[in-house]
Amino acid sequence: LIGVYTNRHGERWELQLKGSGKTPYSRNGDGRAVLRSSVREFLCSEAMHHLGIPTSRAASLVVSDDDVWRDQFYNGNIKKERGAIVLRLAKSWFRIGSLEILAHSGELDLLRRLLDFIIQEHFPSIAMNDSNRYLEFFSTVVSETANLISLWMSVGFAHGVCNTDNFSLLSITIDYGPFGFMDSYDPNFVPNTSDDERRYKIGNQASVGLFNLSKLLQALKPLLDPRQKQLASQILEGYGEHYHSRFTELFKTKLGLLGENENDNYLIAFLLKVSLLC
Repeated sequence: LIGVYTNRHGERWELQLKGSGKTPYSRNGDGRAVLRSSVREFLCSEAMHHLGIPTSRAASLVVSDDDVWRDQFYNGNIKKERGAIVLRLAKSWFRIGSLEILAHSGELDLLRRLLDFIIQEHFPSIAMNDSNRYLEFFSTVVSETANLISLWMSVGFAHGVCNTDNFSLLSITIDYGPFGFMDSYDPNFVPNTSDDERRYKIGNQASVGLFNLSKLLQALKPLLDPRQKQLASQILEGYGEHYHSRFTELFKTKLGLLGENENDNYLIAFLLKVSLLC
């Protein structure tokens, strides 16, 4: 993260470099990115934006003179590739994992401070003096995450690595790695060649979203009283209904279906099954 930029429209963007090298969080990686994946992130993030799907944006791509060694297909065949750096932008780069790691390590004061900062900066509809602000925050993230994954499914987009560290607290699409678009409907479609167990196949994205939100609730629980914990669990239970409602709405729009009909869901399911057989 290299800074925050406010444009002439008053919009605030956090600027981040992908592929610039090691950071304290690089683990055993080199922190580099190859030209191949950088071009894919640049193009896809801009395509997603113009499809109307909440996403990070790409501002520039610079080719590096550094050689980067990568095993593209995870088959032991390591090759030298050209490096690159993408300057990407988002309203925020905070993820579910940003809160999860603090709760896991017992840093509750820092967790509260960070959460208050995120709410104040990015959730203006939530009053900071509201004792239920963390509950309101969680409710918003649950509904917006359901909306985001519904939008992914409406265009056949598979993220590829849907862990808590790749799920934005602002419910935008971030961290384009081994993503892919289905050419034809297949709920088992996996764009990630290293995902041997098909954990993040496109048909699992809604369920993985629920799993990640349950991890967010687990991180928030130390800051909630017993009544708020119960209400938060009820909010999480409503995730499936949020997702199904938005998914149905989007697919009805694609099919040009007007009004409400009890057979709409059957028709959507039937057409997807026909697509699978074709």
